[in-house]
Amino acid sequence: MIRPLGLNRDINCVLTLEYYGGEQLSQAISRAAEHGDDAHLFWRLKSLAYFLATLHNRTANGADIDFGSDCRYLDTLVGRLLDKRIGQWDVEEFAWLRDCWRERPQMWQDQQVWLHGDATPANFLFGQGMDVAAIDLERMKRGDRMFDVGRIAGELQHAFMLAGDKQRAEPFIGYFFREYSSHFPNRKSTFASVTGRAPYYMGLNLLRIARNDYISDHYGGKLIEQAKTLLRAF
Repeated sequence: MIRPLGLNRDINCVLTLEYYGGEQLSQAISRAAEHGDDAHLFWRLKSLAYFLATLHNRTANGADIDFGSDCRYLDTLVGRLLDKRIGQWDVEEFAWLRDCWRERPQMWQDQQVWLHGDATPANFLFGQGMDVAAIDLERMKRGDRMFDVGRIAGELQHAFMLAGDKQRAEPFIGYFFREYSSHFPNRKSTFASVTGRAPYYMGLNLLRIARNDYISDHYGGKLIEQAKTLLRAF
């Protein structure tokens, strides 16, 4: 018997449970990256795309997104990396790249949705069929759907970079974007919007990972260079 712990209509009556047994997305990624079980990860990404598209579509409120807040988040990440993994020249480059993205009209042209806010592989659990549960919801907020979608894509890239083959992530990222876009009336225009905005949010996520102390200097440098590569795709 399911015993709900609370209810909040503002986030579409999300059901909170005491326990949900399931496989973490991180485990599915490891099965693909380390053991070649690609089919299993594709299935999990299909389920996750449906989950996130449903969350986002049902909570859109019609208000314009504020891309400026995501620009400020980049500044915060860069500030934490300064003198730890990057120098002043890098700070200036990231500021220039940020402004290039800020000037793109499409970065401002979506509407606010409820975000998971910390869409990392450890925070999604998979049950039977298409069942997905999310944990660690304390960072939920309203914002651009790409904050969640781009973070998942960035996490996929990070996982395969860590495994030694960055290119292995590309089929999974593309599949995830296509599955997410398929839940919109015009999947073609949605896919174009998602792929056009994704590099910024993927770059953000790689910078977020690079700031962690458990990341080696060598790998941290690789994350920062890949973040620059993504952000240059404006």
